[in-house]
Amino acid sequence: AQVIALDDLQRFAEIGVIAAMQPTHATSDMNMAEDRVGAERIKGAYAWRRLLDLGVVIAGGSDFPVELSNPFHGLYSAVSRKDHQGTPANGWYADQAMTRAEALRAFTIDAAYAAHQESRLGNLQPGYWADFIMIDRDFFSVPEDQIYKIKVLETWLAGRCIYEHTTN
Repeated sequence: AQVIALDDLQRFAEIGVIAAMQPTHATSDMNMAEDRVGAERIKGAYAWRRLLDLGVVIAGGSDFPVELSNPFHGLYSAVSRKDHQGTPANGWYADQAMTRAEALRAFTIDAAYAAHQESRLGNLQPGYWADFIMIDRDFFSVPEDQIYKIKVLETWLAGRCIYEHTTN
């Protein structure tokens, strides 16, 4: 659901379509997307704000191996709509950006919902699998241009540490 006809956005909300989106596609495609889909269709491309404002669930992902698997690249793209050089300065169609909370939800709770795993994944609460990561800085307070540089210190699956970053 990267490029959606404007007339179909409301239908997504009405019939409960889950929009599977890969935010890094917007920033990877921004230099050629409008040439490929046209000035009118681009309005429905990567239209995260329009979808969220209609109440549509967006499941975020990376589309690895097409894009990097690191979720912080996708979170950065979702929030900034810029490439890693910080261009365009105000973000590409910046009015369609997600907030940090919305982006995190897309990659966690709503991705689990899209996979019909919302009763055990995507959230930290009693009875869930306790899949989570520890990171080197606070996603909500780090400067925007540092989001994609966040490093994973630990990875936990089902309550068990399976990865620890070492300084070696």
